[in-house]
Amino acid sequence: MDDPVEAALAAAFPDRRVEGLVGVGPSWNGGNETVGVDFADGDRAYLKVAIAGDGSRIARERAVLEYVSARRPIPVPAVLAADPDADVPYLATAPAPGRDLHEILEAADDDRREALLRRVGATLATLHAERFESHGEIVGRGGRVGVGEAVDGGSDDVVPGLDVETASWTDTLLATIERTREIGTTDRLARHFDAAIDCVESNRERLDGAPAALLHGDVAPPNAFLSEEGRTGGVAGDGTEDGAGDDSCVGLLDWELSHVGDPARDLVRARDQLCNGFDYEGPERFGEAVYAGYRDRAGGLPEGFADRRPIYRVVRVLGRSGFLDQWVTYLDEPMTDLVERIDAELETRLAAV
Repeated sequence: MDDPVEAALAAAFPDRRVEGLVGVGPSWNGGNETVGVDFADGDRAYLKVAIAGDGSRIARERAVLEYVSARRPIPVPAVLAADPDADVPYLATAPAPGRDLHEILEAADDDRREALLRRVGATLATLHAERFESHGEIVGRGGRVGVGEAVDGGSDDVVPGLDVETASWTDTLLATIERTREIGTTDRLARHFDAAIDCVESNRERLDGAPAALLHGDVAPPNAFLSEEGRTGGVAGDGTEDGAGDDSCVGLLDWELSHVGDPARDLVRARDQLCNGFDYEGPERFGEAVYAGYRDRAGGLPEGFADRRPIYRVVRVLGRSGFLDQWVTYLDEPMTDLVERIDAELETRLAAV
């Protein structure tokens, strides 16, 4: 079978009749392809395929989905099948147990949007409460021993663990920058990556003392959903529209960029992805809502947040620099204009470090 999606589909669901495949929207990671799978019995699943043959992200996402499902009160899609070591690595999951947050945000008025963003902040605080002794890259499943109790009240010896290749936080952060460079769709602004690496390297002392928490790594609206389960409780100031009561919460999917790192980095990135544009900050009330929800749940922002935030804002520019050809299509503006604007934005952020 030459088609990697068809090969993965046959391996993941050998005994189920498939009615058809459906697209799930654009992806800025060319190494993976995700499709919806409609079965003849009316069920649906989602299949992520590593079309380039590298199963590292599949292994990471499977491990983290199982780990979070067992240990944190955060709704996530259930893993149905996975094989990161197959010739065509794949991960199959059930649909997310809730409504697409991006869709809800698009239809929300300002008050509702603010309330929803508070919920995202609360979910991040819940996730970041999972702490580790060291930073590092998650490479797959680990042993079944951990700290604390499972969500269902079970003992630690039935909770799946994570295999973490430990490193300093600086080196872990540099590895994520290199991953962004690898999956980037243009190298036109390679100098931005070099500048960000220099910035991180020159601030090792500020970075390496950061807490070590489980990070999602990509909290964009398409990767979040408003859960039907309500497992983490409400957030102060929330409403009840969209059929979601005060007990509903935001769940997360697409965990392939997860790592163990500074919770401040995850929070800075989430605010940027949820609230900001190409080279401008969105309305302050929305960004502050993300932080407020975090404070409500955690009792404050991550330790050292204000000190390290400027560094992470430099790194966030790479989400524009490495994907300029995607942004051109999205914004419908000349490439030369976007290059000039993001060059200026990077210089402003570097000056603030």
